[in-house]
This record gives sequence, structure tokens and C-alpha cells, in this order.
Amino acid sequence: MSDFVALNPSSIHREIRNTLFGDVALGELVRAHPKVPLTEPWASFQRARNLKDTGDEHGARDAVRGILKMPEIETRVFLQACHTLRELGDKPPQGREKEVLGVVVEIGMPKGLDLVAAYRDHRARYFNYSGAGVLWERRDNSLDGLIDELLQAGALVAQVIGPWTQARPPEPKNGTARINLLTPSGIHLGQGPVEALNQDAMGGPILSAAFGLMKRLVELTKREPE
Repeated sequence: MSDFVALNPSSIHREIRNTLFGDVALGELVRAHPKVPLTEPWASFQRARNLKDTGDEHGARDAVRGILKMPEIETRVFLQACHTLRELGDKPPQGREKEVLGVVVEIGMPKGLDLVAAYRDHRARYFNYSGAGVLWERRDNSLDGLIDELLQAGALVAQVIGPWTQARPPEPKNGTARINLLTPSGIHLGQGPVEALNQDAMGGPILSAAFGLMKRLVELTKREPE
């Protein structure tokens, strides 16, 4: 369902923002899911961590590859598994390197960060700089078209730029927009002043689609029953 959540604004930057990209380091990921016994896919991530610690990186990679084969896996988990494979020295699934599975658009505001995220499984997130947020877990197909539009706009850009090879940068500063295209080969990103990116032939359609999705998410929240 669609849930409206109130958060400490700083938590967007420290915790929630970092969960949106599917690029958490394996050790940190395992620590974030301490529940025992672990359920899948977290049990497989834990097994991969244990195998890595014993020097069995081949076994660790096999454990993570198993995650990619799990049916109906959440898109962010698939992206996380691809990231972990790269962390273990492996390559993303062949033929899917440039497949855009998610888009995260960040807008630096005077008092914080606005961001909207959408994924192939038609889940979506919107967080306002004030700390308010909307979590869409696809309770129906009403947002599928808007999410697909955003992913398709991102897919056109991913084909002509390479993946970001450095650590993911911190949130953009006031007046700057950043587009993060999430693929099995890593994040493809571009950024610039909001107005300039709005006018850009490649960035403009992505920002437009992201704004349309954000607006719809907010509208749905306002209609939620008390």
C-alpha cells in the first residue's frame, strides 16, 4: 500500500537514502539485518560474507548468484546482489549490463534534499526535504505507466554513458539535480544545475517523468483514509 511517513530530515541522508541504490557493502549489509534466523535473501548474503571471510570467494560468488535466481526477487535486492558480485570481483549478468532497473532523482534544496526513486518491480519512493515521505509498494497498477516512463527515459541515457567508477557521491547541493540510473553494471549518473538539466535533451525527459511520478505519489497520499 501507499504509506505516508514522517521522518527526521537527517535520516534521509544517513539511512534511507543509502538504501535506495542497491550498493551497500557486503559487510555493512549483513550487519543491517541481524535478525536470527535470517530469511532469504539475507541468509544468502550472510553465507557469502562468511565464505568471503574464510577466503572462499568462489563460494561467496556462488551464494550471491543464487540470489539472482530467486523468483519474484525485489528489484533493489537484485541490484544489491549485482553490486555484491562486483565487490567480489565478478561481472554482472551477461547481456544485462546496461539494463536500467531503477532511477533515483535527487534535487538539492535550500533546507535539504528532495528525491524520488522508482524500480522495475513498480515500487516507488518519494522523500521531501522536510522529512515527509511516501512509500509505494505497488498495491495496484495505477502508477505502472508513470514508473515505466521514468525507466524508459533513463534507459535511453544509460546506453550512451558509462557507469560511475568511483564511490557514490554525497547528496547534491542546493540548486543541483542528480540523475542516478541503476543497472547491473553499477550506477550511471549525471548532474548539473536544475534549470540546465531540465533543458537538456537527455536529462530533461527524466526530470519531467520523475516530477510527474512525484506529483502522483503526493496526490495519492492526500486521498489516503484517516
